[in-house]
Amino acid sequence: MTTSSHIELLATDLNAQGGVYCPSAKAHMQIYSSHPKVYLDVARTGSAKCPYCGTVYALKAGEHFGAHH
Repeated sequence: MTTSSHIELLATDLNAQGGVYCPSAKAHMQIYSSHPKVYLDVARTGSAKCPYCGTVYALKAGEHFGAHH
């Protein structure tokens, strides 16, 4: 299955470790009928590509994860 979508994320969309799981409801995927669940580290580089479906999850321009307080 190849969707090759591009999903823009806000920093608040990331989990505490700075990542997301694919398949994702944000990508309008039905989790039960898609590929195996994989963790993607978005915070490290600002984007990550799912090795199964090719969906790219990227932080929206200007968004930063782990802002220093």
